[in-house]
Amino acid sequence: MSTDFQTAREALGARLRELRVEAGMEGKGIAAALGWQTSKVSRLQTGKQTPSRDDLTAWAHAVGRPDVEGELHGLLAALDMKQRHRSWRRSLAGGHRGRQEIAVRQTEDTKLIRGLEVSRIPGLFQTPEYARCVFDALADFRQIPPTTDAAVEARMRRQEALYTPGKTFRFLLCEAALYHRPCPVDVMAEQLDRLYNLVGQRRIELGILPFGAQLRRSPPHGFWIYDRRLVIVETISEELWLTGDEDIALYERAFDWLAESAETGPRARQLIGRARASLTSLNSA
Repeated sequence: MSTDFQTAREALGARLRELRVEAGMEGKGIAAALGWQTSKVSRLQTGKQTPSRDDLTAWAHAVGRPDVEGELHGLLAALDMKQRHRSWRRSLAGGHRGRQEIAVRQTEDTKLIRGLEVSRIPGLFQTPEYARCVFDALADFRQIPPTTDAAVEARMRRQEALYTPGKTFRFLLCEAALYHRPCPVDVMAEQLDRLYNLVGQRRIELGILPFGAQLRRSPPHGFWIYDRRLVIVETISEELWLTGDEDIALYERAFDWLAESAETGPRARQLIGRARASLTSLNSA
């Protein structure tokens, strides 16, 4: 099935071909004019290769149409947006396992992961049963195949990175994430116990944003920063993969500002313990 990104790339290629034909040039001719291999011209025109801005500028001038340079750059910008926005409907069509395998590889390739979660425990810190409840609910919500066992296995395998020398994990959790419960009480209790024990471990920095804290920047949504090369943001309908320097700097600033108000160490444990204690009344109800 053709993706939105591929469809847009093919449309851009068709526009390049149209401009070449209007100029009365053959593929070999424009390749010679630009000093390119004819195979590159073919790949660009058929949508099998993404052109750079310089490629498009050169093409516009080679066909005698410098006036369309802005149009071509606009089509490329739209193409970039489609590449950044990844529809959950498409990426999870076969269930959660494939996306979790991508997460495993991303984590393996990253030395510093920073993240913010607003209402749930980060996947890297989840217990198997908590993760199972999350995946089951998401599969039901998105109406996708319930590949829960395989997804949980991949998530647990990903967590091996927490104990890999040379890696650092810095996470911020809104206190609400300690109370929002996507699972039975006993599963949540086990999850909070695990979180409590992770505080203070080597390579893991965990901060809790407590209720009532004064914030320079309120938490807009969850996000993960992989080194200084990628930010991933999840929405209900899609996943954003941001790689631009300005985008990364903006999310780094958001993380740093929020971290100023986070409780760490013994105080973080106290907040987690309080949430854990609140489950006792639910159990006895």
